[in-house]
Amino acid sequence: MISQRKDDHVRLAVEQQHGHVGRNQFDEVSFVHHALAGIDRPRVSLATTFAGLSWPVPLYINAMTGGSEMTGRINRDLAIAARRTGVPIASGSMSAYFKDESCAGTFSVLREENPDGFVLANVNATASVEKARRAVDLLAADALQIHVNTVQETVMPEGDRSFSAWVPQIGKIAAGVDVPVIVKEVGFGLSRETVLTLRELGVRVADLGGRGGTDFARIENGRRDLRDYTFLEGWGLSTAACLLDAQGVDLPVLASGGVRHPLDVARALALGARGVGASGTFLRTLMDEGVDALVDQLTTWLDQLAALMTMLGAATPADLTRCDLLIQGSLREFCADRGVDTAQFARRSATATTTATATATATATATADDLTGGTR
Repeated sequence: MISQRKDDHVRLAVEQQHGHVGRNQFDEVSFVHHALAGIDRPRVSLATTFAGLSWPVPLYINAMTGGSEMTGRINRDLAIAARRTGVPIASGSMSAYFKDESCAGTFSVLREENPDGFVLANVNATASVEKARRAVDLLAADALQIHVNTVQETVMPEGDRSFSAWVPQIGKIAAGVDVPVIVKEVGFGLSRETVLTLRELGVRVADLGGRGGTDFARIENGRRDLRDYTFLEGWGLSTAACLLDAQGVDLPVLASGGVRHPLDVARALALGARGVGASGTFLRTLMDEGVDALVDQLTTWLDQLAALMTMLGAATPADLTRCDLLIQGSLREFCADRGVDTAQFARRSATATTTATATATATATATADDLTGGTR
């Protein structure tokens, strides 16, 4: 039954979180410390805008669950935490709702408990336009996520084995719903080529969903009697690698996958993400300690992110893209192979200063010309 699968996913995801998370490629991204770069805390705003959307904070609770009695309770608590902190929230896959409408409440509770918040519905890439609209309507959703997960489906015992229709169907959904469409990976990453394809399909935002967080190949393998897909555990591109790979693509990106703490949030924003999502770490806190603890965690993350921005001299999340970064280790090797110039990230503040000086000089010259009639 699909409800049992949803409960299994939660159980196995929490088990992963209780294991040693360890290092990931975010640790190969570091800020160059400029001791006099800091600004005053009241100047810092966490608000972010992209694709015509406005969020009060650049952090969101990413897609997790729904479809069973237990997961309905989880969604209720997640929605309460989102409401109390102003953090946007995404539903888990709503495929269970399409198969059994009696579980609708396990998803709609996200809106019922969070009536004024930013809520994203979630469907798979095989959903019809009619189903996508139903998902949006059920949650009164502000946006629609379409999740792509070929690796998970391949390992899932009852998963799909036909993927060729996904690209045209994503385009149909993007054109057929009245809210912005965000396509997200579930933990294996979106390459530059994939992001470019999504842009051509009319998708408004790409959630890169990279390796480093919950591993759904491992989860689905844990549901197999023989556990015979162990070799696919760890498959994919890390979130940091995806952010670097997507440089210069004219499509807003969100970052999720392997986000462990506020420094990872700052790193992802500095690499160009417009918002940063997490799932597993928030789920673990909720399951182990309850909704109040999750509210405290979200509040702390936002406070510490603002503190980091103050220290780095970034008044807005977008300003973090002018901070200098060092890209090292295997991530630097990935960039070399993919043709990404890592040196540019280490000198961004100097480039910004030069640009600002040139702009100020040009403005001053134009003003002088206006006053003198263009004569010298």
